[in-house]
Amino acid sequence: MSAQLQSTTSAQSIPSYLHADDLGPWGNYLRQVDRVAPYLGSSSRWIETLKRPKRILIVDVPIELDNGTVAHFEGYRVQHNVSRGPGKGGVRYHQDVTLSEVMALSAWMSVKNAAVNVPYGGAKGGIRVDPRTLSRGELERVTRRYTSEIGIIIGPNTDIPAPDVNTNEQIMAWMMDTYSMNQGQTATGVVTGKPITLGGSLGRREATGRGVFVVGTEAARRTGLEIKGARIAVQGFGNVGGIAARLFEEAGAKVVAVQDHTGALHKSSGIDTHALLEHVANTGGVGGFKGADPVSNDEFWTIESDILIPAALENQITEKNAAKIKTKIVVEGANGPTTTAADDILHDKGVLVIPDVVANAGGVTVSYFEWVQDFSSFFWTEDEINQRLERVMREAFSAVWQVASDNKVSMRTAAFIVACKRILMAREMRGLYP
Repeated sequence: MSAQLQSTTSAQSIPSYLHADDLGPWGNYLRQVDRVAPYLGSSSRWIETLKRPKRILIVDVPIELDNGTVAHFEGYRVQHNVSRGPGKGGVRYHQDVTLSEVMALSAWMSVKNAAVNVPYGGAKGGIRVDPRTLSRGELERVTRRYTSEIGIIIGPNTDIPAPDVNTNEQIMAWMMDTYSMNQGQTATGVVTGKPITLGGSLGRREATGRGVFVVGTEAARRTGLEIKGARIAVQGFGNVGGIAARLFEEAGAKVVAVQDHTGALHKSSGIDTHALLEHVANTGGVGGFKGADPVSNDEFWTIESDILIPAALENQITEKNAAKIKTKIVVEGANGPTTTAADDILHDKGVLVIPDVVANAGGVTVSYFEWVQDFSSFFWTEDEINQRLERVMREAFSAVWQVASDNKVSMRTAAFIVACKRILMAREMRGLYP
């Protein structure tokens, strides 16, 4: 654990179930909270609230595999804070999921929801499993068993899961059905990101990528960068990075570099994103695409761009590669893609970083719209969804930009100031019970 974290975070803030010398992503989150402490005014007396998840559930997820053997997987659901409303956050399936990661992601959801002023708290879930090793039947059984295990703390008015890494609308449908069967009634509002036929919202699938595009264009406007002809680099070419890349290309920008788990590509004149999206849909990754030149993963970070969009996993921009990055604006499509040390390096280089808690909040914003539509059983058109999304994202960006300007701090610190004040004000107004 760094000396800085030791000096600002009390020992009582470090949960006994984490190793104090290696807090992982949770440690990154704690450092971010410590940075905003001087700006919280009278709300700072409640700051320990932000450093302690409200509820952590660790579950065993046993299933019978297709070959007749029984396998056990570890699952998590963390509710970080529910002062402003029900917990809200995705569920990821990944072989490297850890409790520290899920804790941090739940906390960033608290901040994200408050930053865009959506009336939710923060939550997150995950199962430590490589879904690529499971058949469709096994994937369904894992999902249903996990949902049954966490069913004691989720619900339309308590905690609403959504898709995340390696989960999708089919998995949300299984989760919704499992919860509904256990409740004895259909409860469409227990998850968001569902299929349209089960109460899902139009525009939800593209919402996160569209939100990245909206705040990216807003950042460009504020800094005098012309989008037409701007060079875009994207790490991660799935539902977030791929959609954002397509929207930037349609606005006249050039996508000059992409990278994902299958490789990296470069083309200075611009990659055809529609063709690349089709290739990814057919093959599972950007590797092998013939419309651009392959480059190494290390080379990807050195390619010059105007806007860089990390839209894969956390901790991708670190002190090892931050100094090599040649861009003007980083728009974080992923959750926690930039470490604290890398943040400082980019800031010193004059790179404007639009933090994840603002940049990728389009998904949870439209999830909120979906939840509202489920309760009312009245659904909006896709144009209405996109117009509402753009308004929320631009207003959130403007508020954070103003705080950053007034306090002469980074956009990340400003976003945390806005969000943490809202969370702690709600905590103070509610008081303590009993």
